[in-house]
Amino acid sequence: MRNSEFGMRNWKRLGLLALLVACLLLTGCHGPVKKEAFSVPSALDESRTYEISFWAKTESNVTQANLYKDAIAAFEKLYPNIRVNLKLYTDYGRIYQDVITNIATNSTPNVCITYPDHIATYLTGNNCVVPLDALMADRNYGLAGSKVRFDGPSRREMIPQFLSECVLDGQQYALPYMRSTEVCYVNKTYVERLGYTLPEVLTWDFVWEVSEAALAKDENGRYLVNGQPTMIPFIYKSTDNMMIQLLRQMEAGYSTPGGEVLIFNDDTRSVLKTVAAHVKSGAFSTFKISSYPANWLNAGQCIFAVDSTAGSTWMGSEAPLIDIAEESMVDFETAVMMVPQVNPEQPQMISQGPSMCLFNKDDPQEVLASWLFMQYLLTNEVQIAYAGTEGYVPVTAKAQESAEYRDYLARRGEDNELHYAVKLDATELLIDHVADTFVTPVFNGSASLRDASGQMIEEVAKSVRRKKTIDDAYIDDLYAKMVNLYRLDQNETGEDAALRKDLGPLPGTAVALLAGLAAVWLGILVYAAAEQLKQRRRAGK
Repeated sequence: MRNSEFGMRNWKRLGLLALLVACLLLTGCHGPVKKEAFSVPSALDESRTYEISFWAKTESNVTQANLYKDAIAAFEKLYPNIRVNLKLYTDYGRIYQDVITNIATNSTPNVCITYPDHIATYLTGNNCVVPLDALMADRNYGLAGSKVRFDGPSRREMIPQFLSECVLDGQQYALPYMRSTEVCYVNKTYVERLGYTLPEVLTWDFVWEVSEAALAKDENGRYLVNGQPTMIPFIYKSTDNMMIQLLRQMEAGYSTPGGEVLIFNDDTRSVLKTVAAHVKSGAFSTFKISSYPANWLNAGQCIFAVDSTAGSTWMGSEAPLIDIAEESMVDFETAVMMVPQVNPEQPQMISQGPSMCLFNKDDPQEVLASWLFMQYLLTNEVQIAYAGTEGYVPVTAKAQESAEYRDYLARRGEDNELHYAVKLDATELLIDHVADTFVTPVFNGSASLRDASGQMIEEVAKSVRRKKTIDDAYIDDLYAKMVNLYRLDQNETGEDAALRKDLGPLPGTAVALLAGLAAVWLGILVYAAAEQLKQRRRAGK
C-alpha cells in the first residue's frame, strides 16, 4: 500500500513538473501573440512622444534616399512629438523576409514600403497588418481629415485603379505609393538599319523576327547591325512579368482570385518552347543570365530591352545614370514603347510599383501617429519629387493634375537630368495607358506563384545553354519541380483556404517547443522506470 501511495504521489509530482516545463517552454517560444483588432482613437494624444520605424526601398539613386530623409524632416516639423526612424533597403525581397522574421518576434516596423503579394502573406500574422478603411474615412485623421496638418489627398483624389490594387479580401490593406509599368526601350537606329520600321504597337512576332535578323554576321564573325563581336538582340529584365503578361495577353490561365494555380497549362508550355528556340539561336536572354538590359542597350549590343519605367534614367545613349564605361556608350535613337503584345488592338501591360502598409501595435496611439506619417507620403511635395527621380507616376490625381507636375512633363528633353526625354516618355506612356494595365490576383502564396512563373523561363534558358533538349518531358518535369520548390500544391480555395493556410515550415520556436516537450516526457518515463525498479528491489528485500 505504501509503495502504491508513494507511486501515486510521485506521478502527481511528475505531472506537475511536466506542466511547469511545458508552460515555461510556451512562454519562451510561443511566437507572436494575436493582437487586438485596431480601433481608431478619437484623438491623437499630443502630450506624448512617439517613435516610429519606416522601412523603405531605394534604387541605386541616392536622390531617392535623400527625398525620404527630407520628407521625414518636413513631417517632424509638423508633428514635433513624432520621430521617424528610417531603414533603407535596396531589395524588396529583403524587406519581405525581414518583415516575416519580425512578425514572429512582434517587432515589425510601423510603416513599410512593400507589395500587395507580400502583404497577403503578412496577413497570416494575427492582426499584424491594419486594415485602412476606417482610418481613411475618419473625418478627423482620415484622408484630407480636418485635424491633419498637411494638404494631403482626399479619397476622391486617389487614382482609383491604383487604390483598388491594394484591396485584399475586400478590405483596403495598403495605399499605393508610386506606380510604374514595364516598357520596351528600343534601339530605333538599329531596327531601321535592319530594314524594319517600328509599328505603333510592338508585337511579339515583330520583336522575335527583328531579333533573329539581328544575328547576321560578316565574314569576320562580327554582327552586321552593330559591327561588334557581341549582340543579344532581346533582353528581358523581369521574367516573372514576361510570363504573366504573355499569359494575360493570350487569355491563358495563371491563377484565380481564390488562389487556385492555373499556370501549368499548354499555353505556358508553348511560351517556354518559344523562349527555348530564341535562346538557342542567341536572340534572347534574361537579366539573371546576362545582367542589366540597360548596359547592353547603351553599348549597342541589344535592340529590345524590357525593364520598368522606374529604370528609365539608365536607358539610352544620353542616360544620366550608367553602369558602363563612357567610351563603351554608342549613339542611337531610343524609342519607348509598350511591351510586346499578342493583340495590339487590346494591349495589356502589368501595373506595378511600391505600396505602403501599416502594422498593428499594442498602442493604438502609436498606430495613429504612424498613419499620419504614411499619409504625408501622399502629399504633392513627396509624390512629385519622388516621381522626378525615375519614371514613376504619382498615385494621386491631386499631384498629376497640379501645375507643378504638368510643368515638369512639359519640359521633356530640356536637360538630361530631371527632364531626361526617355524618362518622361516612359512616364507619359503609363499615364496614357492606365486603363490598359492589370494586376494579378493577390492571396497567401501569390508571391511564390509569381516567382515560379519567372523561374520557369530562367530554367529553360539555362538548360538550353547547357545543350539540354526542351521537350514535353522536360517541361512536365519542370512543372513538377516548380510545384515542389514553391509549394504550389498547398494553395487552397474556398472555405478550406480560410481555415488552413500554407504558413511554410515550422518556426524554430515551435520545433524547440516540441523537442522540449519530448525531452520532458522522456525524462518522466526514465524516472518512472527507475522508481519502479527501486520499489521492486525494496519489495524483494
